[in-house]
This record gives sequence, C-alpha cells and structure tokens, in this order.
Amino acid sequence: MTVRAGREFLAIPGPTTMPDEVLQAMHRPALDIYSSQMVELTESLLADLSKLFATKGKSYIYIANGHGAWEAVLSNVMSRGDKLLVLESGRFAIGWGNAAALMGVDVEVLKGDWRRAIRPAEVEARLKEDKEHRIKAIVAVQVDTASGAYNDIEAIGKAIKSAGHPALFMVDTVASLGCMPFEMDEWGVDVAMSGSQKGLMTPPGLGFVAANARAFEAHKHANLRTPYWDWSEREGTEHYRKYAGTAPVHLLFALRKAIDMLHAEGLENAFLRHRLLAKAVRRAVAAWSEGQVLGFNIAEANERSDTVTTVTMNGFDPAALQRFCKEKCGVVLGTGIGDLSGQAFRIAHMGHVNAPMILGTLGVIEVALHALKIPHGKGGTEAAIEYLGESVGA
Repeated sequence: MTVRAGREFLAIPGPTTMPDEVLQAMHRPALDIYSSQMVELTESLLADLSKLFATKGKSYIYIANGHGAWEAVLSNVMSRGDKLLVLESGRFAIGWGNAAALMGVDVEVLKGDWRRAIRPAEVEARLKEDKEHRIKAIVAVQVDTASGAYNDIEAIGKAIKSAGHPALFMVDTVASLGCMPFEMDEWGVDVAMSGSQKGLMTPPGLGFVAANARAFEAHKHANLRTPYWDWSEREGTEHYRKYAGTAPVHLLFALRKAIDMLHAEGLENAFLRHRLLAKAVRRAVAAWSEGQVLGFNIAEANERSDTVTTVTMNGFDPAALQRFCKEKCGVVLGTGIGDLSGQAFRIAHMGHVNAPMILGTLGVIEVALHALKIPHGKGGTEAAIEYLGESVGA
C-alpha cells in the first residue's frame, strides 16, 4: 500500500524545491545575447549578488556548480606551491582543499570534527604559529551540509585579525546564502562563493564568486589563472566576456525571479523563516531522540545550522527509513554522506520552504518510524507544531 501521489516533496539539501514562478520565468524564447535587455539583466544580477554577499567588492557569475566556483576562487588568487589552510567541520571544506591539492596547492587541514563547528581559538593559535606567513589563504564553509554544522564566520574572521595574519579568508556560502545572515565585508571575508540550487531557489548550473580589493591584489600575482575562470578575462566592454562566451540565458531569468522573490519577502524575513522552521525541525528530532536511536549529529545546539539537520541513527538502517518515506509517502530525505554514510539521514529546510512542507516532512518521518518499528520518543511532529504555534505571531 502507498499514500504517495501528486508532487514529490524534496527534503534534500540541494537541489531544493524551485518555486513555480522561477520555473515559469525560464519558459520563454531564447534572448538575443547581444541585446540591451541581456546587458541589463546581467548588471542587475551582479549588483544584487554583491548585495546578497554584503560586499562592495565585485561579483562574478559562472556556468558551473559549487565545485566549479571553488575552482574559480582558487585559480584567481593562488599560485602553485602556495599554502592553503582548510578548516574542517565536515565534508565540504575538505572537498575544497582536495580540489586545491589537485591544482598544485600545498594544503594543510586544521583538524576538526564532524560533530562540531570550527573553533575560532584553534584557528588563531595555528595562525600565530605561522611566523613566516607561509599560509596564503584560509577556507571554511558557513554551513556544512554533510555534518549539519554551522560555523561562526564572524568569530573566525575576528580570530584571523587577532592573530595579525595576512592570509586571505575565503568562505563557501553554498548552503547559507539567502537563508542566513552573511556579511562579507563586515566579517573580514576576502572571497566568498555560492551556488544557485539551494537558498537561491534556481536550477543547478550557476556558481557565484565575490571578491574584495585584497583578493584582487593576490589575483595580480596568481599563476593558477586559466581563461575560463579568470576575473581579468571577464572584464571589458564586450558583454559576452562576463560569461566567457554564451550566457546561460534561461538560468539567468530564473535567478532574476528568485532574487526578486527574496526581495519581495525581505531578507530579514527570509532569515527569520529559516530560523523558525529549523527550530521546529530540531524540536521534533529532540523528541524522537528520547528513544535513544535517533539523535543530532552536531552535539552543541548553537552549532546546528538553520538550513539542514543531520540526524544520526544507532542500530537501524537509515536507508530503510528513506525508502519508506520516498516510495510510500513521496518525501525524499537526504542521505548520510562521507563519514556518516549508512549512519544518518538529513532533513533540508532551505530555500523555497514553508510550514506545511516542513510539518508534512516531519509527519512522514514519524509515520515511517512507526511503520518500521524504529524506537523513538513520541510527539515529535506535535512538538514542532507547538513551537511554531508559540513562535509565529498571530
């Protein structure tokens, strides 16, 4: 028997659900890529991306996913043999470091833990040891979608400043931009990157990079520069150079509509919506965890992200739970990846998401827990409902 029909619910941390308005924005004929309309579209998006990153620096749009944007960042500011410090808090900063190593960069990992966020004091201590300033850049993610960790980028930026170290600070905001506060200039971030398919509610295929004056100074001497990624090659009066060739027209119209929707809601309201829905999810998981099978991967409550919650399972197969939710009820949960493969599932709550979607997802998980006879504390969905009832103003 099954109770699934109609639209499938995506509760995976990317690609996330796209609004109908975004899908409709792409349903149009191809545009003359040499037209003034194309130029105006690009200029409006680049300006709005810099606002989303909260920087006076320049932004760039790449036809790429987040892995491509990683490479764009590295190739524009690093040289072969430069030392890069990777701040571990899960899988994705490590992935960025692996890309750097393959490009010829000397990579050092500041060992972290998949169950906690980056410790700013540990960053400061390591930088103070680097008396010769061999470390040229530092990379971190604001939210690691594998572990569910939220890293305090502002505190890390202060730690770097306190150490008196000149390394560039470079941050991955793929799983946070548009969902959580990010203040590139205020927090001392030199380069930030993101992607289209999560909080920005657009199909996969666009990568974004923002860079400040310190990054451009490093760019002058970087020898990893290649034609496609190169910021300098994307300057000039010919519009096509902004994309190193043909523009991804339909994805750009989708992004324009998605950013317009964020403007209409108001960024602060979007941040609050994500915070409230994330807390509702955490109330449910906390209730379920009383059965001593389910639990939070991230140990400290203030280090859990507002865009994805990673739930561990002790002694039961999370794949069975995921299959039930998808095949019987039409809800797709994220799988455990990396060190958590076969040990966890993930609930995404980012982008185009609201209370019915979250409560429906939590309700289906609870149905699956009952059906599969997985021990769990009762009343998880009720706890989420009660929290929202108390927290959402009348």
